[in-house]
Amino acid sequence: MNVEPRMANPAQILPDSFKGIGHLMAAVSKGGLPVATLELVALRASQLNGCSACVQSHLETLQNSGESVDRIVGVSAWGESPYFDEAERAALALTDALTRLADSHDAVPDELWREVTKHYDEKQVSALILQISTINLFNRINVTVRERADQPSWKQA
Repeated sequence: MNVEPRMANPAQILPDSFKGIGHLMAAVSKGGLPVATLELVALRASQLNGCSACVQSHLETLQNSGESVDRIVGVSAWGESPYFDEAERAALALTDALTRLADSHDAVPDELWREVTKHYDEKQVSALILQISTINLFNRINVTVRERADQPSWKQA
């Protein structure tokens, strides 16, 4: 099945909307997290949300940055994968929790919070929360308009 976009990406139709998102992304990049961690959580959220355009984008970014195929593929089963350290596991667990908020009455339990804050300082945790939230925003936009993985609008502009 070849999925065609329903409409242009809303960020193209309302370009001022991307200014705010751009500020969020700039802030996240200054949060002190490793780029690999930012991209791994972005890939994980995109997998959970079924956003093929974002999965493809983060896959390419991870490949271009030299990440191993084992780590990239392992994101989909990170809990059983031996390729991530404790800090990355905490970030991926937080990604699952924030992306699946409705799946639990206590989406971010204290045990998870303690694990995240054991590995990351307040600035890094802030960047992590904003990264996960922003990627979820992108996923929801792209899934709704059926952004194509093979011809994403951000590569056409």
